Amino acid sequence: MALRKSLSRRRILAGVFAPTALGVVAAAAIVLPQQDAPTVADPYLAGLAKTTECHDMVSLGIGGRGDIPRDESKMLVDEKGNRLPAAQQGAYRSHWVEPVISAPLENHEAGNGYAAIYIEYPADLASYENAVNQGAENTIEVMKAIRRSCPNTQFAIVGFSEGADVARRAAMQIGAQEQGEDGSWDIIDPDSVSGVVILSDAGREAGEGFFPGAENGANPDGFDRPYQPGSDPVPGRGVLPDTNGGFGHLAGKVASFCSEGDFTCSAPENIALIELLANVGRQVNGDALEREGLTPATGADLAQVVGRVALLALADISANPDWMRSDETFLEVLIKVSDPSYDPATARPTTPVAADADATGEDGAEAPIPAERLSNLAYLPEKIVKEVVGFIRSNQNTLAVVLADPYDQTFGYDRENDDHYGHHFDYWDDDIDGKGTSTVEYAAAWLEHLAREAKEGKKVDPKKVDQTAVLMIAEETAKAETTEVSTTPETLPSSTVTDDATVADSSVPAPVDGAPAPAGDPAAPVDPLAPDAGAPVATTPVTTTAPVPTPSETTTPATGETTTDAGSTTSSGTPTTTVAPTTTTSQAPAA
Repeated sequence: MALRKSLSRRRILAGVFAPTALGVVAAAAIVLPQQDAPTVADPYLAGLAKTTECHDMVSLGIGGRGDIPRDESKMLVDEKGNRLPAAQQGAYRSHWVEPVISAPLENHEAGNGYAAIYIEYPADLASYENAVNQGAENTIEVMKAIRRSCPNTQFAIVGFSEGADVARRAAMQIGAQEQGEDGSWDIIDPDSVSGVVILSDAGREAGEGFFPGAENGANPDGFDRPYQPGSDPVPGRGVLPDTNGGFGHLAGKVASFCSEGDFTCSAPENIALIELLANVGRQVNGDALEREGLTPATGADLAQVVGRVALLALADISANPDWMRSDETFLEVLIKVSDPSYDPATARPTTPVAADADATGEDGAEAPIPAERLSNLAYLPEKIVKEVVGFIRSNQNTLAVVLADPYDQTFGYDRENDDHYGHHFDYWDDDIDGKGTSTVEYAAAWLEHLAREAKEGKKVDPKKVDQTAVLMIAEETAKAETTEVSTTPETLPSSTVTDDATVADSSVPAPVDGAPAPAGDPAAPVDPLAPDAGAPVATTPVTTTAPVPTPSETTTPATGETTTDAGSTTSSGTPTTTVAPTTTTSQAPAA
């Protein structure tokens, strides 16, 4: 068995320069496993998925390398019939993401009020960076298209492996937005994103907990069920530390899961050389290197990337006349400029090392070397010592990682028995609470909770009421007083839907369309595994002297039904068109 595993790994890395191979493998740590071909369901489902079929909540599943829908005839279409880079559940099924995004269907008969879709993107190693950025762009495009037709729909984003990096980058873009003066958002309202699940986060910061920005580090905000009670964060960080960052408005609504031993998200510190090679691997055609080995074509691709990095490093050093006196090492410069997002125009303002005088004197002889440049030579011996010490210090764990075989440790898979021993797959069968609950099952329970909240509605927070609605009500009241309207009280029910009951509130003005919906009361969380125990409570009439604008969503306390805009789905009614999920079998991953 050990011999078979060793031979398999050698075939993958054969024909590639040893250092470069390590970089490609480090980049591949984010994209494996892959499915050989998409799994497609029954043909009659083709063309039925449209963004105009509104749901209370939609989950977006983002698979890893090769785990994407490809059948053009089964893609989602927008309100104008244009094809979108996504396929609805039932037209495609992922072996890995499916258990999470399909969980809420159990509480939504025939998909009533809930839908799951799969995002299409390159999902390859032809250029890892381009693939992931395209995936984030496609995710946002689909969300915006759905919100155009269904402005009340909530979203959950779920990504694994390469798709985890896509999910992180999309969530970071959404969370980093600044609201315009008119209350609009460039992408979508961050309040419309209920949760983000990232399985194996390559951008994880060192020592980062499972729930970045959450009030309680043991669980996401609004979900009263701890994950691994009493446990400490997994050591290490993501293998692509330059891609990390905060989630802004989505802080507390993100679950970033990492298994210890998964090199993708739990890499040790001080592996600078591997970090450099991983940056190079993100820019070369890793698929071609893996498939063909080192050929004139793949060699030229590799040489182009390496040459570009070398030129950028020299330019960066030349732009800093004090570099010889600084503590920055050449390896640190290489890591910085090899980052695919590095922009030499903004990295550092260009400062000439020498004077701008002509290189030759009046008689044609070469001008003497400027004194400023000569003075830097005095720092050369000290700089060499700094380079040696810095290289050793920043690579203290590099040799240990190489000897431990991070590829096998992360992606080990037994094809004969369809079983894994690599930590990249722990999320489906680990025991996080001593009761046999896996990470994927925990994430699925959280999505069930979020879907139930979206179906039942959320309590309105007076602090987040749209100011436009407040001004509109004030204007209507002023008009009513100046025109001396009848003072006969008019009774109108005003209610707010919470997780467990409908409670009267006469002090909160009715929100208008697009007003952000805050999270439910954290003091009374709902166990996602327990049946709904709440029952509607009779509301108290509210007396007003001016007409109250009717919001686009109304709630009937007696039945709990929620009616949305035209084309939307009621929580107890029947959706316009619903694609029922089908069960298919996907192939085992290619390790």
